[in-house]
Amino acid sequence: MYKRILIATDGSPLSDKAVESGLSLAALTGASVVALKVVPRYPRSYFEGGMPVDASDVKRIEGQWGDAAQAMVDAVKAQGAAQGVTVKAVTAKSDLVAEAVISAAKKHKCDLIVMASHGRKGLKRLLLGSETQHVLTHSHIPVLVLR
Repeated sequence: MYKRILIATDGSPLSDKAVESGLSLAALTGASVVALKVVPRYPRSYFEGGMPVDASDVKRIEGQWGDAAQAMVDAVKAQGAAQGVTVKAVTAKSDLVAEAVISAAKKHKCDLIVMASHGRKGLKRLLLGSETQHVLTHSHIPVLVLR
């Protein structure tokens, strides 16, 4: 059925449920998994929503975010190993989360994307956007959304 499943995670409790479901599906189908955490870039100017900070501080902060992301996908890899699922832990640095998810799925030749939807509605959805909705509408492979 599925040979390689991309599981996108953001570390939230809802995302953890998607990880569990994706790993269970991989175990049932004999698929391997690509665990992905997209790391945002630090806002570099006032107009991008951040305070101007020293370049060395930006590098340090982005390094901390990258380390935390790596720890997150390494935890998914350990969970997968406990279930007998081969997991490749991947991080991507991008401000365009949905595009990074779709790109990683293509790059790793995945045939299914598993991710959570936070179910935001109204003004929150308008302001925060929906990465899951973007993946659903732009992906050329199936997407399993968990809530």
